[in-house]
Amino acid sequence: MAKSTFLYINLVIALFFVLPVLQAKEKTFTVVIDAGHGGKDPGARGTVINEKAINLAVALKLGSLISEKHSDVKVIYTRKTDVFIELDERANIANRNKADLFISIHTNAVKRGSSVSGTETYTLGLARSDENLEVAMRENSAILLEDNYLQKYEGFDPKSSESYIIFEFMQNKHMEQSISLASEVQKCFTSAKRNNRGVRQAGFLVLRKTSMPSILVELGYISNPAEERFMKTKDGQDKLATAIYNAFTKYKWEYDRKRGALSGNASAAPVLQVVDDQESVVTAPPGSEEYIRQKNKAEEVKTVRQSKSATPEAQMATQVKKGQTVYKIQILTSDKKLSPNSKLFKGYKNVDYFVEKGIYKYTYGETTNFDSIRKMRRQVAKDFKDAFIVAFKDGKKVKY
Repeated sequence: MAKSTFLYINLVIALFFVLPVLQAKEKTFTVVIDAGHGGKDPGARGTVINEKAINLAVALKLGSLISEKHSDVKVIYTRKTDVFIELDERANIANRNKADLFISIHTNAVKRGSSVSGTETYTLGLARSDENLEVAMRENSAILLEDNYLQKYEGFDPKSSESYIIFEFMQNKHMEQSISLASEVQKCFTSAKRNNRGVRQAGFLVLRKTSMPSILVELGYISNPAEERFMKTKDGQDKLATAIYNAFTKYKWEYDRKRGALSGNASAAPVLQVVDDQESVVTAPPGSEEYIRQKNKAEEVKTVRQSKSATPEAQMATQVKKGQTVYKIQILTSDKKLSPNSKLFKGYKNVDYFVEKGIYKYTYGETTNFDSIRKMRRQVAKDFKDAFIVAFKDGKKVKY
């Protein structure tokens, strides 16, 4: 009896510690990422690469970023390899998994001329211009490769403008959220120095039956030789995926805010900013005061902030009010001064240092908000497991 009681108590104690961990890792948000075309459907054809390959590469990179940075998000792909998936099935995948968001990745093209360039993001609706209608017609023509497409899509002819009248009467209850995300995607493309062709509406079959906020992203024009070369490269694909990831992160933060879920299980994922072909990590949650401060700082500073004319303590003191406590994250120490580009920094930018008893102590991040520095430390700890918070007041290290 005593042994049974002892085992029962141990089980209760174990559950007490384990359950919070399991809850913290629970996936509370699902995003479906759809790489357009695939298999027997190449999409738009380029001179050195086809659309389906670009779409898949960017989709996988986007999903990887979201999975890595958002612990509470479940990522589902409509395809992860070069296979053909019917348009209706893509929407069905999202609906079956009760997704919270659907992002379809595509690459644009024009029949005549090769000077058109830039990104566009579409939501479901009636095309208000011939140009938008042409894009929808080209993307919807994928159904011509499906069996019994006339029966499945109720006589819809992707090449007939009359078929698109049905989209004029479609009222999507998720339109506001879809437009919000689409707008954020275009803003992030602009930040990544891509030509912004704006948010648009058109009748895309892949978006028609989704029961959640949905967008279709056109990454660029494969018919433009310069953009084709850019989208073919790893660097180009990384930039495009990062821009969409940033938009997702901002959308997710607003989604959590409206649900009152910015504490506890909500993710405080970083926004990644592309600066001179490298990512500068902005670690605060989007929309917060610290996020705005870090974003402005990242735009102003494109190299590691280590000045020969002033110590980091002096630089820090000019950015805060006298008497304020400033928190930083100590990431490593060294018996010698390290180069700003040292591999020991693992790609982190804006690294400071202070000297204590002849030892160089390197820090990352800076804020007067203790909650912000705690969130930042959790992110930094993924790369520097022994990272901890240090505090300064008027340029001197203090206890907190």
